[in-house]
Amino acid sequence: MFVKIKKLNNGAQAPFRATSGSAGADLCACLEADIIIEHGERRLIPTGIAAEIPAGYGGFMFARSSLGKRGVSLANGVGVIDSDYRGEMQMLLINHSGEPYIVKNGDRIAQLVIMPVCNAEFITDGELSQTERGEGGFGSTGKK
Repeated sequence: MFVKIKKLNNGAQAPFRATSGSAGADLCACLEADIIIEHGERRLIPTGIAAEIPAGYGGFMFARSSLGKRGVSLANGVGVIDSDYRGEMQMLLINHSGEPYIVKNGDRIAQLVIMPVCNAEFITDGELSQTERGEGGFGSTGKK
């Protein structure tokens, strides 16, 4: 599979895998100046690239584990890039740590994983099939 990438900024880097076994391709910040993210603050980090995700697939952006170690994560958990989106890929970071976090140009911020998606159609019906679990929700299959 090939995913077309368009550089929107001369300094932008195409996604790349750090090793041949990497599930995700690193996405890098494309900045003119450092961005400081204070405790509790959210900041949008541009990549300077757009992608053409093939139909039937989605691009999913996950935070790199090195960010989590520093108390920084993607504000929405996982970013989703739809196959028909052609705009710039950006990551919304939030700083949960007690220290300012500095993002520099070229920093590897997130990883992009291309996965198949099922574009299910939803129908409204008055009844759902019965299961052993039924309506049991949070913690219903664990300790009592």
